[in-house]
Amino acid sequence: MERKQVFAIVLAAGAARRFRATKQLADYCGEPLVRRAVRLAETVCAQRSILVTGSNWQRVHDACTPLKGFFVRNEAFENGMGRSIACGVRAVAGTADAVLLLLADQPLISASYLQQMIDAWNGSDVRIVCSEFAGVVGPPVIFPAAYFDELGCLDGDKGARVLMDTHHEQVVALPCEAAATDIDTRDDLIESQS
Repeated sequence: MERKQVFAIVLAAGAARRFRATKQLADYCGEPLVRRAVRLAETVCAQRSILVTGSNWQRVHDACTPLKGFFVRNEAFENGMGRSIACGVRAVAGTADAVLLLLADQPLISASYLQQMIDAWNGSDVRIVCSEFAGVVGPPVIFPAAYFDELGCLDGDKGARVLMDTHHEQVVALPCEAAATDIDTRDDLIESQS
């Protein structure tokens, strides 16, 4: 049986207003947050990795070169994360069996955890695998192709949580304390490295 293809989509398009700078380029332990996320995606999915850029896209892209995979520019990034997810999913809809959505600002996520997620998904046509911390579910998250049409229609700031709510009976949540750390402010960045 042929192994199903998971494509990692690194979401790095936001304007990061609370951070008051291009957060994706902020230094985390010696490298930009976005490069760290792309490197993680490439460790697990190699050339099946997509970087979704938007705000300050050229600098964000350049911080990650050379890319094993490719990048997508979300020109409507100000519409929110939903639009970035839609852009990434549409780019691979004809090829991928599932997508692994990653945020550029979750620096504590590990490659071994992402592989655990892929193993839990195990090629299912309907199983959604997400991360859970303190009773909250969210990214990283794997969606199989059955949900690509819905993901491709997302817009605004809600992201993919609406699909997890709608299809809650298909959701498998894996405990992941590392997912609790996401960088929204400069204080978050300092605290996450201490």
